Amino acid sequence: MRFLRASDTALLVEVEDPMEVTRLGAAWSEVPGVTELIPGAQTVLVRFDPSRISAAQLVDALSTARTGAHSSVAGPEVSIPVRYDGEDLDEVADLLSVSVDTLIERHLNAQWRVAFCGFAPGFGYATCTDPLFDVPRRSSPRTRVPAGAVGLAGPFTSVYPRDSPGGWQLIGHTDAVMWDIDRDPPALVAPGTVITFEQQRPVAVVTSTPNTSGRTGELFDGLEDDPVASEVGGPASGSGPEVTVRETWRPDPVLASLRVIHPGIRTLIQDGGRPGQAAVGVSGAGAADRTALSQANRAVGNLPTAAVLECTGAVHMEYRGLPGVAAVAGAQGTGELVSSDGTVRPILQGVPFAIDDGDELSLSHPTHGLRYVIAVRGGLLARPALGSVSSDTLAGLGPGPLEAGDCVVVGDPRHAPAVVEPLGITRDLPRSGETVDVMITLGPRDDWFTPEAVAALTAQEWLVGTRSDRVGLRLEGAVPLDRRIEGELPSEGTVTGAIQVPPDGQPVLFLPDHPLTGGYPVIGAVVAEHLDLVGQLPPGARIRFRLRPEENFGG
Repeated sequence: MRFLRASDTALLVEVEDPMEVTRLGAAWSEVPGVTELIPGAQTVLVRFDPSRISAAQLVDALSTARTGAHSSVAGPEVSIPVRYDGEDLDEVADLLSVSVDTLIERHLNAQWRVAFCGFAPGFGYATCTDPLFDVPRRSSPRTRVPAGAVGLAGPFTSVYPRDSPGGWQLIGHTDAVMWDIDRDPPALVAPGTVITFEQQRPVAVVTSTPNTSGRTGELFDGLEDDPVASEVGGPASGSGPEVTVRETWRPDPVLASLRVIHPGIRTLIQDGGRPGQAAVGVSGAGAADRTALSQANRAVGNLPTAAVLECTGAVHMEYRGLPGVAAVAGAQGTGELVSSDGTVRPILQGVPFAIDDGDELSLSHPTHGLRYVIAVRGGLLARPALGSVSSDTLAGLGPGPLEAGDCVVVGDPRHAPAVVEPLGITRDLPRSGETVDVMITLGPRDDWFTPEAVAALTAQEWLVGTRSDRVGLRLEGAVPLDRRIEGELPSEGTVTGAIQVPPDGQPVLFLPDHPLTGGYPVIGAVVAEHLDLVGQLPPGARIRFRLRPEENFGG
């Protein structure tokens, strides 16, 4: 095994084959201080808590734990019906120098075992012992691959769980539902699952229907003429505003809500996220600025990870219902609260303020930072997905972006565990055009780059591009980062803060909604204490990367 630094809170461990990934993961999950394991094609990303175990101690613990990890991991068996009618079937047969019938027969006769999950929730990378299956990806990925497409890439086969871009060679289709948030567990396959394929069975092995609309969490909708909403019971008896709710989810009673008048560039519901779901291909997601999440919630007396609104750009909201308390943290700008009688009150960072029925909250475009966090005492309510109401924009989990007219329900303020606390927050957040220093560690794949590229990473400033989002910051530098090693990197786990470098040499700095696994090399990663800062960098800001002294752990 080879141990590589992936960040100040993660190690990447190279192993010999995909099946060893599964065996080692089962043993390492019990190591004290390990918080999450993300299997890859030939690696395991081990996330750890540095307050409980150092990187050097973790290397020793993982090396010792390997002794008992050689027994095979028994997994469930799943049969998946396939129609072998994929667009690339003939081409793949030619690439492998076999007939189409032979290709289908060997795909059916192979026993496939899921080594790891990634790319999208429910997307399992399955391997077999048949040496035939080593298939190059398409030279030009498709912009849309339909849900249920069966593909081959390298030594792996998989089924696309939802419509998405993809570069795998498509050999067939299935009606099996690979991911259904309303099923327990949602993923049809997980690491260790044994898959057998059956030809031309007309019925799917799973009958439930996944939600692929993008608005996967259920919100209150304030538009009474919304064709996908319906009146359910009217208002709670004497308890708050009349709202229109989606039939699949309804809290009772409704005490208060926030109605979106203008959502700005993007407004999302966020909370502490979904840690611990890597085995089924789900990233942690959650608030991009965890400091702001905690500060806003603390100001109104909520738990630190209670659900809030994360707003990019200028926003305008109306409060409806019983009197409450709210607070704003994160990005800095001008805010005001206009009461129903016309009284205007300024809103100060981190200072809780009373809010009543008919009050309108307005926040200007931020002067510093990028994302506001709005907390209301009692927290915000929406239908949870895997224990969280966080919006994951890449995986399509949780509520979708809010639109004008949407109403988000506020929880019962009596359930808030603490008193309100006027913090009065002062943070040094950048504005567009300013340069900030960001601390990083090198690795795990800095050896894939030329010495000049590694030097350029910290020697030049990087511009935050306009195509940045919650998946990642698109960085632009005068000197692209040239590789020393060309070719395709087998998919491996990545962390929030990873600096991944595509072929053009211009890095992408991963934010909370990033994919769990990736095939481009990661040259470095932002340290944990600076992740909230990069989550607040607006387009036009510049980054100077600074290297953190590295602990020698003998990897």
